[in-house]
Amino acid sequence: MSTESVVETTWRQLLERHSDARHGSPGAIDAAFAEPRLRQLFPFLSHGCLTFHRNTEFPWSNDLPFIACTTPYKVYATGYAALLGETESPQEAAALVIAHLPDNCGPAIEGPWPEPGRGPA
Repeated sequence: MSTESVVETTWRQLLERHSDARHGSPGAIDAAFAEPRLRQLFPFLSHGCLTFHRNTEFPWSNDLPFIACTTPYKVYATGYAALLGETESPQEAAALVIAHLPDNCGPAIEGPWPEPGRGPA
């Protein structure tokens, strides 16, 4: 029986490039995992982007900045609302995400994001 949380298991699979994990930028994954504030969030790879969520199941929180794993790395506000910056290194991209996280962000809750107006459990 595993004592890992869903967040820990997902990070481990991404770091190990597990066959069940989606492929993405190894540099961005490693840089994000190295940051304690990002490591407590749920990572999700989709369409070449490494996103972070406050919960582990759909529907996602979808309110945090994310990394587009391109060269240069691009960090966007949620929903591509604004380009927060471009960086040459994944470490700088992770730092830029952290700089734009809300103060009360994390750790991720297990399960779906609560209905609007209810907040996390």
